[in-house]
Amino acid sequence: MAATPPAVQDRASREAERGCFLGVERSLTGKRWEERLGEARHGLALAQQLGLPEIVGRVLAARGVAPEEAERFLSPTLRDYLPDPSGFADMERAAARLAKAIGDGEKVAVFGDYDVDGATSSALLWRFFAALGIDLEIYIPDRLAEGYGPNAPALKRLRAGGVSLAITVDCGITAFDALAEAAAAGLEVVVVDHHAAEPRLPTAAAVVNPNRLDDSSGQGQMAAVGVTFMLIVALNRALRDSGWYRSSGQSEPDLRQWLDLVALGTVCDVVPLTGVNRALVAQGLKVMSRRGNAGLAALSDVARIDERPGTYHAGFLLGPRVNAGGRVGEAPLGARLLCSDDPGEAAEIAARLDAYNAERREIEAQVLDQAIRQVEDHGPGQGLVVAASEGWHAGVIGIVASRLKERYNRPALVIALDGPLGKGSGRSVPGVDLGAAVIAARQDGLLVNGGGHPMAAGLTLESGRLADLTGFLDDRLGRRLAEIAYRPSLGIDGALQPKSANLELLAQLERCAPFGVGNVQPRFVLPAVKVAQASVVGENHVRCFLSGAAGGRLKAIAFRALDSDLGPALLQTAGLPLHVAGRLQIDRWGGVETVQFIVEDAAPLAA
Repeated sequence: MAATPPAVQDRASREAERGCFLGVERSLTGKRWEERLGEARHGLALAQQLGLPEIVGRVLAARGVAPEEAERFLSPTLRDYLPDPSGFADMERAAARLAKAIGDGEKVAVFGDYDVDGATSSALLWRFFAALGIDLEIYIPDRLAEGYGPNAPALKRLRAGGVSLAITVDCGITAFDALAEAAAAGLEVVVVDHHAAEPRLPTAAAVVNPNRLDDSSGQGQMAAVGVTFMLIVALNRALRDSGWYRSSGQSEPDLRQWLDLVALGTVCDVVPLTGVNRALVAQGLKVMSRRGNAGLAALSDVARIDERPGTYHAGFLLGPRVNAGGRVGEAPLGARLLCSDDPGEAAEIAARLDAYNAERREIEAQVLDQAIRQVEDHGPGQGLVVAASEGWHAGVIGIVASRLKERYNRPALVIALDGPLGKGSGRSVPGVDLGAAVIAARQDGLLVNGGGHPMAAGLTLESGRLADLTGFLDDRLGRRLAEIAYRPSLGIDGALQPKSANLELLAQLERCAPFGVGNVQPRFVLPAVKVAQASVVGENHVRCFLSGAAGGRLKAIAFRALDSDLGPALLQTAGLPLHVAGRLQIDRWGGVETVQFIVEDAAPLAA
């Protein structure tokens, strides 16, 4: 018999250390339930130190919060977490070049990506320049006509229009040919990005990217909008030190007023909400609640947000609408909205984005249905789920890839073919670096372009190379899945009885917010509960009530539950109890606040 690979042994030992919660090795959605906290005494110690319920102490301990860090974690401030911008490679050079452009009256433009991170980064720079009394041109490429990242024709048009310096945001780190052509045309470029970098850097006046291989800032988790905020901090300091504010008569702006943009872009780019990101989002959500940005206020109105905004509102209500222009409508609309100070104009743009978002949902549903049927017909690969077709809208393939990843529990790639070329978007699972795999495929000559993060990537390929690319990625990712002995899992913070799930507990848990990647929303199991009044709502959601043996009754809903065995199990329990896993959430209905349970998974009781 062959020896067990070390990686498999490591995975097995980690699982043993974490423990299988309530003995659930395979839930109704095919996941192993794992305890997030290995040592219960750590949670108890934190709870006693902070005067919090033990379950909240468990949540903090499971996220690696040390006793000496707990107070800062619960009240994250920029004073505690904001790094010195000069710690980023090329930051001082970028700030000096921009300060010179401002002092010399040069025409400057920003070239931004078409997603939320790019739109917020562009708007952040625009608002800073506007506060200085300087016009800044924004260029957002069309997703379908131009694709991702800087392209030479667009950069040359900016130069022909008198722009001498361009700033790329959320793109540019691998735009080698486009930036070389721009330089040849006399256009200088400052690159501000956060995507995976290669040893080779593009031709530029400065390249600011915490994921440069030679960057020692330790801030590689930042979204592009966070890096852009660090740039305006550095630029503001350079202008102050040079005496520009005194000589120009301009007042130095309060940079904190734009943290709502930073929070929105950081949340929507799904980067870890740890360290400085946590502080930026926590403070940015406070700024957002003041509704000082006319565009965000208008977007909140069309999204019917009538409460204090949190990461859910930013990530699932505001972000998709900002994104919608770049996906299926007009790419510059999101940035225009975030730059607007006219309530009437903002309301009009917000309404258009809301309509585009509704259109996006319809297109997404159609493509997802076709992609699932294609995968079911051909079967998923060992390391990758792939779906590709002519006629698919490139603006929704990233969302569809996310859905396929969730459904099949492995990395997914969705490709929209258009004649000789195809545009793809992929999403990965923990421990499998999809961005690095795509870069390797490009370096191997299989792609026209491509790059990304460990968890997400984008690419352009010649349609005839689809089979070669699929084979390359399936083999590489399949080997990685085997190395880490990947098993889909669900992290559990503890068990609760329905009667304990009250507003007071929820308020205590909210002190651990903002929640997102790296600080996930607490997930609990309601053990051995009975399901009552289960019914289908919408297309595939299940609504029900959960009651425990110790009393208590909790309203619950399971979204997209009919996509797996979860929905049928909730609808047909035959009176038998289930262990149900999910999250607590406030339900505001008719002006009354109650607690409801968002069901994510369930498992039958062990025999």
